[in-house]
Amino acid sequence: MSTATSPARPASTAKAKAPAAGSAATGPAARPAADAAPADMPPAPTAGAGPLRALWARPAARKLLVLAAAAAVLVPLAATAWGSGTWPHALTVDLTGPLGRANDWIIDNRDHHWIFLYFFGHISGAIIGAVHAVYTVLLALGWAGVTVGAGLLAWRVAGVRVAVTTLASFAVCGLLGMWVPTMRTLALMIVAVAASVVVGALLGLAAGLSERTFRALRPVLDTMQALPAFAYLMPVVLVFGIGVAPAVLATVVYAAPPMARLTALGLRATDKGVLEAVESLGATPRQRLLTVRLPLARRELLLGVNQAIMMALSMAVIASVIGADGLGDRVYQALSTVDVGSALAAGIPIVLLAIVLDRTTAAAGDGRASHGPSGRLVWPLVAAATAAAAVAARLLDARNWPGDWTLSIAAPVNDAKDWMVDHLYSGVPGVGGTAEWAAHYTGWILDPLRDGLQGLPWWGALLLVAALAWLIGTWRTALTAVLALAAIGVLGRWEVSMDTLSQVIAAVAVTLVLGFAIAVPAARSPRVDRLLRPVLDVFQTMPQFVYLIPVVALFGIGRAPAAAAAVVYALPAVVRITSQGLRQVNPGAMESARSLGATSGQQLRHVQFPLARPELLLAVNQAVVLVLSVVIIGGLVGGGALGYEVVFGLAQGDLATGLVAGAAIVCLGLTLDRVTQPTKAEKKGAGA
Repeated sequence: MSTATSPARPASTAKAKAPAAGSAATGPAARPAADAAPADMPPAPTAGAGPLRALWARPAARKLLVLAAAAAVLVPLAATAWGSGTWPHALTVDLTGPLGRANDWIIDNRDHHWIFLYFFGHISGAIIGAVHAVYTVLLALGWAGVTVGAGLLAWRVAGVRVAVTTLASFAVCGLLGMWVPTMRTLALMIVAVAASVVVGALLGLAAGLSERTFRALRPVLDTMQALPAFAYLMPVVLVFGIGVAPAVLATVVYAAPPMARLTALGLRATDKGVLEAVESLGATPRQRLLTVRLPLARRELLLGVNQAIMMALSMAVIASVIGADGLGDRVYQALSTVDVGSALAAGIPIVLLAIVLDRTTAAAGDGRASHGPSGRLVWPLVAAATAAAAVAARLLDARNWPGDWTLSIAAPVNDAKDWMVDHLYSGVPGVGGTAEWAAHYTGWILDPLRDGLQGLPWWGALLLVAALAWLIGTWRTALTAVLALAAIGVLGRWEVSMDTLSQVIAAVAVTLVLGFAIAVPAARSPRVDRLLRPVLDVFQTMPQFVYLIPVVALFGIGRAPAAAAAVVYALPAVVRITSQGLRQVNPGAMESARSLGATSGQQLRHVQFPLARPELLLAVNQAVVLVLSVVIIGGLVGGGALGYEVVFGLAQGDLATGLVAGAAIVCLGLTLDRVTQPTKAEKKGAGA
């Protein structure tokens, strides 16, 4: 052994000492060679492995390769067992029997079972009593007291400009002859918003203080937010009947999630250094919450209140379907007769209420200094002025808005609508007419897209969703999207869901094209942005039902008017988010591009769009969610698919049809949300 190993040792020693022995070896020429091949570097790849290694280094390529390998194994097994057509019948579960029995049990026991008498009955009674009390107070204040009180409150919180807007808005509500319906809607919204804020704040408090609770609540909030309002009206009506109580509860379900999310966000974003400093001073958990975390989260809390108000007002018309009185009922009645004038007269006050409440709560969230009186006497002065106006109106016997001070806009608006229908519905030289556009949109876009989705193998649809969700998110995102889409098939609603999906995809594509085309000039020109802002405010706060009336008059009955209404409803959010993202691109990057001679189009394509990618993805996500909500309501005007099943179940009291279709809508909304949801890193980049 010694003779075999002894020659090797001097050889290695000689090699190790060789660089130090000669001066040439220690020169500059030798140093790069030594640096280029350190001892811990892996061997250089061969020429053939270079492209593969470069491909594998890309995360998207790795994900697609892994997904392709899994598909190569699983797809043949699935195709052999269940076929390659539409969703296999063997993998469906029929819930008609159990849901039908549950429906019959609720109807049979709703009047005498203890859970309805002593639980749901007390909840319903408390809601009705609260709404009646608020409405009584508003009537007692009269139009003068309500207007003066709202104006002073806006002055104290947001300044003179918002106060003037508030006074003008309430005056317009009276001039349109909608004072009493406006007060009924306002009473309903006050109770619904208060309940939404309380429920959302409690859920957000629990999620903000506990990581485990946050993880448990997140899918619940996702489901509530992705669930179109029409989908959960059926179970609420079945339990509580028709009236004010189910309308308030449906509004709370719709408006509470934003409050919960923003509350949790504000509490979780508290500076850890501040918390550690307060804890070192001996503060208890309750003291830390009340004196540090809640004050530091004030902006997020007020933003949550703002969003709850906006969501509640958007439910004003939908709640009228299940018995809510007020402005929403006027709009809903106008829809049944295609009366655009009456619908607009009732829709304008809803928009004005939304604008006033949005401006006031947004100013409170920004912490702007008010232009009104300050000090301890400010609120007593506001109360005294409001009471004085109410007493003066009572003494003058003018509690209700004077009938001589009204203006009817229904007739001229309907005349304008009739003129547009007569001149635009058909026979327009060179471009045809809206009826022809609707036929082309349906025949050239919706029908081929629907047939393609319905003809796609069920496993192909699952693979496509998995690839899209995994590329834009994580494997958990992809798994959630695939399971949600598979649940649609299990519920037996695969084909009608593909019909709804085709309408959503087509409408989202049109929305994004128009939204990006409008957002680019708005982001580059402050003047265009200022001109667009009031228009976007009106379109964003107008109830969804209001859009259905003119589009039905212009496009007829079918899937085209539902798509047109969805585009108009989702467009403001896309324009706002996209323009904000483009406007907030790093100025240094834009200056560098200009210094290199990049044109305006090159700056947009190569700098602004890539750097604003998180906001663009968020715009796509919001477009999908908003379009889906209107496409479902489009079942009222011939949209068909899942929307029709929900409307049919609600009208007929059929829990099986309505609830299963609602569950399919939830799954479809969750799938689309996961496929278009930005990753955490992109969200952080967007917020940076």
